[in-house]
Amino acid sequence: MYEISYSRGAEKYLKKIKDKQLLATFKAAIDKLKKDPYVGTQKTGDLRGVFGYDVKYIGINYELAYRIYEDEGKLIVVILAGTRENFYEELKRLIK
Repeated sequence: MYEISYSRGAEKYLKKIKDKQLLATFKAAIDKLKKDPYVGTQKTGDLRGVFGYDVKYIGINYELAYRIYEDEGKLIVVILAGTRENFYEELKRLIK
């Protein structure tokens, strides 16, 4: 099982979620990633090395962006979480 770490932005976003069902949906997605981080889609181009995992809740698409580190132990760093609107532009800004 992988250990999970969060960037400041992802942690802040998840803490702001007031809807308990949405938060539970994100936590379930993160639990899936802990078991098998390769269930997400590996990105290409500018986002090479980043994985994305879709989270759907009441017809709204959310996304988790993360990196997998297996050099020293097994670690997943969640870089960004949020709705799909402007998600990838924000992600590109963060990883530059």
